[in-house]
Amino acid sequence: MRDFHKPGRSAVFAENGICATSHPLAAQTAVSILQSGGNAVDAAIAGAVLLGLCEPAMTGIGGDCFVLVKPAGSDEILSLNGSGRAPAALSGAALRAAGHTTMPVFGDPASVTIPGAVDAFCTLSADHGKLGLDAVLAPTIHYAEAGVPAAPRAAFDWLHHSDNMTPKAREFYLLNGAAPKPGQLFRHPQQAEVLRRVAAQGRAGFYEGEVAEDMVTSLRALGGVHTLEDFAETRCTYTTPISGTYKGIELVEHPPNGQGATAILLNNILAEFDLPSMDPFGTARAHIEAEATKLAYDARDRFLSDMDHMTRLAHMLDPSTARKLAALIDPARAMPSAKPLTEAVHKETIYLTMVDRDRMAVSLIYSVFKDFGSGIASDKFGILFQNRGAGFTLEDGHPNEANGGKRPMHTIIPAMLRQNGRVVLPFGVMGGQYQSTGHARFVTNVVDYGMSPQEAIDAPRCFSEYGDMKVETGYSDKVRQELADLGHSVSTPQVGIGGAQAIRIDHDLGVLEGGSDPRKDGIALGY
Repeated sequence: MRDFHKPGRSAVFAENGICATSHPLAAQTAVSILQSGGNAVDAAIAGAVLLGLCEPAMTGIGGDCFVLVKPAGSDEILSLNGSGRAPAALSGAALRAAGHTTMPVFGDPASVTIPGAVDAFCTLSADHGKLGLDAVLAPTIHYAEAGVPAAPRAAFDWLHHSDNMTPKAREFYLLNGAAPKPGQLFRHPQQAEVLRRVAAQGRAGFYEGEVAEDMVTSLRALGGVHTLEDFAETRCTYTTPISGTYKGIELVEHPPNGQGATAILLNNILAEFDLPSMDPFGTARAHIEAEATKLAYDARDRFLSDMDHMTRLAHMLDPSTARKLAALIDPARAMPSAKPLTEAVHKETIYLTMVDRDRMAVSLIYSVFKDFGSGIASDKFGILFQNRGAGFTLEDGHPNEANGGKRPMHTIIPAMLRQNGRVVLPFGVMGGQYQSTGHARFVTNVVDYGMSPQEAIDAPRCFSEYGDMKVETGYSDKVRQELADLGHSVSTPQVGIGGAQAIRIDHDLGVLEGGSDPRKDGIALGY
């Protein structure tokens, strides 16, 4: 239970529905959609699209999403891959011949994959929503014209990452050349026009016609190989979720090209250790988790790719693989870090989870990859393009090698927990490549240490990332020194590691329990 002498957050309990996400306005908008007769899918789309205005450094309609949906009256979990593909003419060999050894990141259209989120939202609305796109996009259309006040964490990201943008993008996403300060209104009327067209025409309003022409012309002017056909042919994909069991709790994840398999592998490694006997915020647990992370991420970096090109998924999910890796961990010494990725990894994204009165549940993650994506915006409508192509590698023959029509390895992953066949907890953890470790830590916080969703989210985090072990200030100086003594290179991150949201479905009490991360601006809100 929370110590009421100390600052902190109480869990949010409600019967009819809860939204937990990284900005209060998006949570409020999602709940209002429920109260207007919409379901969890309608509400999730409304909140997510609005987050593109509230947190443009993190997400937007030029990005990708992954979604898990539990329909009302069922414990089946559907997975929808809303990640876009590389343009057909992209060639890893051509990029190598041009002198590239790694994928470009900012200001280069080679890193821009076709945005997949809008198609996914249109598909979800048609297949599982109740209200229609015009109703669920109306709040964002309003706020794009009226303005959204910059929230403190969003303003921090705006200030520290606006240099990632090209001069044209800065015209759309800065105020008189400067990042908005907390409380200043940010408007994007051009995006309101794009969303009006999507509301009226569906996906064709984005992937065809004037909006698509603006995107293609803008990218090709900078040397991109994108075509109108690439946009018109973009389609999201329903997939079969993957899962693994941790001490009786089933962790359900997206299959690749997301990194959910890494979270399952990491949990399988951790299951080989007696975590409950360790202090949840002590040295031993942090060390074991860091070592397991190195091993799981090494497997990810070698094997994970577009599902059409991946051959080692079963190997990653096999508990015997985890047992062999766990045997490599020395409880008394940190191992050298695995070889760093050649492809880029990013820091942040947005996550939203939603459960309604009929217990339809949505776990949705939505991102433009690096902060402000590629930094490139389309000339007329100011659509900020993701740089997910930076997640490819240029290693010849690698399953994740950059080439036309492929989806790059993604770091963003939504999740759900199922117990005794029933979905009990949709959740997600932001923070770029931390997400797999974040999922494993959330699961072990809940299962091994009995934490509530809010407690599991509030708890301090650490993350061993390619030679640098980032340790939040919530850990004691004693633990930090002991980790250094074990051989870890300990540092303090500039901001907290990632963010998270979760909703527990208490089937016995008939209520929902939401939690949202204080590392972000957001809240859990219900009615």
